[in-house]
Amino acid sequence: MYISVKSVRPLSEYQLLLTFENGEKKIFDMKPYLDKGIYKELKDESKFKTVRISFDSIEWCNNADIDPEFLYEKSKKINAVFGLRDAI
Repeated sequence: MYISVKSVRPLSEYQLLLTFENGEKKIFDMKPYLDKGIYKELKDESKFKTVRISFDSIEWCNNADIDPEFLYEKSKKINAVFGLRDAI
């Protein structure tokens, strides 16, 4: 199933709060990807925080992007993330 990203918000520790078109809110952890290719540039927190919606997914100022299906599959539901209620 193809689900687009409707909103994104950068959180601490290189995590992203994502809202998908079906209304689900999930957390995606970027840390495992920050040593790979163009994503290395996102270790700079000021660049990481430039994340925005681009078409049906997300993109940063350095043109790095991620497939929305990958984001949906690899992110965790909010209720599975301890302590997130305080972060929102």
